[in-house]
Amino acid sequence: MRGTPAREALDGAITAIAAAGCETPRLDAEVLLAHVLGVSRARLLSDRELCVEGAAVRAFQDAVRRRAVQREPVAYITGSRGFRRLELAVDHRALIPRPETELLVEVALEALAPSARVLDLCTGSGAVALALKDERPDLHVSGSDLSVEALALARANGEHLGLEVRWLQGDLLDGIPDEFDAVIANPPYVADAERSSLAPEILRHEPAGALFAGADGLAVIEALLRQLGERELVAMVALEVGAGQAETVAGLMRKAGFEKVECRRDLSGIERVVMGARGR
Repeated sequence: MRGTPAREALDGAITAIAAAGCETPRLDAEVLLAHVLGVSRARLLSDRELCVEGAAVRAFQDAVRRRAVQREPVAYITGSRGFRRLELAVDHRALIPRPETELLVEVALEALAPSARVLDLCTGSGAVALALKDERPDLHVSGSDLSVEALALARANGEHLGLEVRWLQGDLLDGIPDEFDAVIANPPYVADAERSSLAPEILRHEPAGALFAGADGLAVIEALLRQLGERELVAMVALEVGAGQAETVAGLMRKAGFEKVECRRDLSGIERVVMGARGR
C-alpha cells in the first residue's frame, strides 16, 4: 500500500504550522519533511512520486507537533543549522546561530592579523570560532563558554568538521589565560524587560543564560569590557550587540582603552557589531 503523497503531507503540515502562528509555515514544513525523508528540498518539491510512508509517517507527525504545538525551533528538531560555509549540530544546550552573527565573523576576518591568537567568548555551539578557523586556517582559535554543556556541543562540532579549535571553560575572562591578541563575542544582550516580547521559539526553548543580561541587556558586556581594560595584550575586540546598544557599547570600549571604535550595520540596518582596536 502506497503512503501519503509528499505534497499532500506538506499541505496538512503547512496548515497546522500556520494555525499555530509560526511565521514561515511553508518553509518549516518543507525543511521538516525533507529532513524526515532524507532528501533535499529541491527533490521534495520536484519529485511527484515521493511519498511519506512507514516510519516516516510517525516521524513527520512528531516533527510537526513539536513545531506547531510546542513551538520548538526547526533547527532543534532537525538538529542542524547552516552558518556561513559550515553545517553545525545544534540542540538546546546552545543558541541557534543567527544570520546576523555572520557579520561578526566578517568583521573579525577583515581585522585579524595573520596568525593572530583569537578567543571566541560565549562560543555556544562553536559557530563563530569554527567559522573563523574554517576561513582563516592561519589563525590560532580558541572558544570559551561558562556552560560545560555548550562546550561539549562546540567540541563535538569541531571534531566532526575536522577543525582545530581549543575549547576553554570560564566565566567571561575569569579562568582564561592572558595570551590572546583579539577577543570576539556574541554575548547575552537581551534586557530582562524584553522577555514578554520574545517569540515562543526563543523563550521556551533556547537557553536563558545565553540570552538575558540584566535590566538594560548590558550587564555581561559591561563586565567583559571592564576585564578587557586590564588585558593590554588584547589589541582588538568585536562584539555583537542588540538594537540601540551600539553607541553605549562604543563608549564602554573607549573607556576600556580601545581608541579606534567603529560600528557595523547588519542587513536590517541595525548597528549590530561594535569593534574596537588599541592604537599601537
